[in-house]
This record gives sequence, C-alpha cells and structure tokens, in this order.
Amino acid sequence: MLKRRFMLAATGSILCLSRSGRLAAQGTPTDKVTAGLDAGPAETPVGPLPINAKWAYVIDHDTQTPLLDRNGTEPMPPSSMTKLMTLYIVYQRLKAGQLRLDQELPVSEHAWRMRGSRMFVEVGKTVPVEDLIRGVIVQSGNDATVVLAEAVAGSELAFVDLMNKEAQRIGLTASSFRNSTGWPDPEHHMSCRDIAVLAGHIISEFPEFQHYEREKAFKYNGINQRNRNPLVQKDMADGMKTGHTDAGGFGLCATAERDGRRVVAVLNGMPSSAVRASESERILNWSFQTFQNVTLFKAQDPILQAEVWLGAEPTVPLVAAKDVVLTLPHDWKTSTKVQVGYDAPIAAPIAAGTPAGRATISTKGMKTASIDLVTGADIDRLALPQRVLALISHQVETLVDGVIN
Repeated sequence: MLKRRFMLAATGSILCLSRSGRLAAQGTPTDKVTAGLDAGPAETPVGPLPINAKWAYVIDHDTQTPLLDRNGTEPMPPSSMTKLMTLYIVYQRLKAGQLRLDQELPVSEHAWRMRGSRMFVEVGKTVPVEDLIRGVIVQSGNDATVVLAEAVAGSELAFVDLMNKEAQRIGLTASSFRNSTGWPDPEHHMSCRDIAVLAGHIISEFPEFQHYEREKAFKYNGINQRNRNPLVQKDMADGMKTGHTDAGGFGLCATAERDGRRVVAVLNGMPSSAVRASESERILNWSFQTFQNVTLFKAQDPILQAEVWLGAEPTVPLVAAKDVVLTLPHDWKTSTKVQVGYDAPIAAPIAAGTPAGRATISTKGMKTASIDLVTGADIDRLALPQRVLALISHQVETLVDGVIN
C-alpha cells in the first residue's frame, strides 16, 4: 500500500483539490480591534490583545475553541461567580424531580445572617425555589444561595462537598470550594477556564432555566434590585453571573449568542464596575467580530476520490461522518491548509462508513484539527474474470513503466 497525501485549498466557501497546495488569496481581513485600558496582553490566535483584567478566558461554546487567554488556568478568587456551581447542582435536582420550582424552602438563621449581597429573606419563613433562583442570579443573594444549599444537602458544609465532587466530575482542574457563595477564603478558588467550562455545562444541560439570567430586576420583600450584569442590562448577553471581592476585584462571566453562534467570556480582577462593563462589552464584541464558525465539510459530502483496488468502481469518495465546523479568524481563507491522507489503493469490497483516512486542517494561530474520514459508498469487488483481467493489465503497465524508466 502507498501513502497518498493531497493538499486542499480554501477558495470561497468550498474546499477543493489543489495540486500546488497554494491557497487563494481571498477572504475578509480581520476586523480592527480598538484596545481599552491595558493591564497586560492576552493571548489570542490573531496575536496579543490588551485587556484590563488580571484573569480572562474566552471560548466559542459550540466548537469549544479558546479565543482569548490571560492567566486563564490560574487559580483565583471567583467571588460570586462561585454561585454558578450552586445553581448547576440546584438545576440538577430540579431536572431529577428532587426539587420543584414552587417548593417552599425554610430560611435558617445561618442563611439569614449571611453578609454581603442579599435577597433579604427572613429567618423562620419559607421562600419558593423559583424566587431563590432569581435571588441568586439577579440579586446575587448570599442568603438565598445558602437556603438552596441547605435544602439540597442538609447543610452548607455538606453542599460544599457536592460542589467539589461535581467540579472533579466535569473537569474543573483549578477549583476548590469552601462555601456555596464565593465568600472570601484563601482556600476557595477557581480559574477563568473552570468558570467557562461550568457555564458551558449549564448552557448545554439546562437551557430551560436560562431565562432567569436574562431578567434585569427582581423585587422581593419590598426591595427591588437590578441585575448587576451590565451586558444583560444592555441586551448584549443572556447570562450569566457577576462577582466582586477585594481579593478578586470585579469579575463577570457572560454569554451571548449572535447569528447562531454562542461565546462564553470570563473576566476577573478588574479595578471597578465601570471597567467591568466596558471591558466585557469590548471583549465580547471582539470575539464575534474577529472569528466565525465555518462549515469546512458537510457530512457525507465527497472530500476526495480515493483509488480502489479490484473494485467495481475505480474510486470511492472519502467523506466526514458529520459536519466539520471550526471557529476560525475571518481571514481564514488566506491561511488555512487542509491535507488529506489515506493508504492507497483501498481494496474492494468496501462498505460505506469504513474508516479510510484523515484530514488535517491548519490555520495560522489556531490549533491544528484532525478529522477522521470514512468511505462514502459501497464498492463491490470485481467478479473473478474481471479481476484476472485487471491483474494482467496491472502487470503489463508495470512492465512497460519499467522499460520506459
């Protein structure tokens, strides 16, 4: 068998065979990004980007492609962004039928005495789960958070054990929880990447609860409080959570969907709520303006015709088993290369869906993607007389080539 390798080139929206391997110099240049206040550069696939946040991580939710990273895996004080894990566990219980939205939960003295941002629940009374969820998301209530934690696990301490177990299960590598609220503790930490991963799980697993995060205000006990998420207030995002402590600075986990594409951005360590509002808006806009999701190959569309040995057809199409969608810079057409390799020829008989090759996709600045290819059609083996003739023909061609060369 011979190794066959082909270079494909990006031309327009279709990838086609190119013997030279050169790429057509076409495409839209990356939109210019105007930097805000500079606390240091973040790493991005299109080069360093100034950002006024000590920690930052941005990811395309659909393709899981990182778009921006500044100390993104470093443990940090997550402040009230911790509450996303509390909500994640509460949503699990709701979906499993172990909690109901109209279920009344008792307010303990421990929950009532919580300091910091509050929903202003009253000790000895009960509050519906749905109101508590709004109290956590919109009002960032530490008291509401503890009421939920105690209802799920019996105590906040037992709930923290659940939080740490869930963190391990879903791959949060820099998270260690000591409370359900994000109250300052030197051993309580997450990374921006962990928060983005957790946010992705909430988005994917519990879309039925995401409408709470879009609410701009919530009134409870006669006290009306606005959602602290500046992007929700401006209808630029549909979630998720803000945070602020002296140790962590001002932080925000935000998600938005535009033109069918969703991005999750986590920024922390910003010096003020005003900077949090401006930087989160700038970075989210940059994420949508600089990158796009490109369908390079549709499932079952022929990518290459591979040679067949002793088959009823001389070639068989190689296809991707599912759509190949990648997040790429807007100028991807000038910097993307696709290489396809397979062992040639492929011996008949061939069943459709047989693994038969691999496509490697490289774009400047982006992580190389590798896609398994399969055969896109059934190819029968030649009948015995035709196989004999084909073998004789092959031997004659080999002898002639030897004489000529």
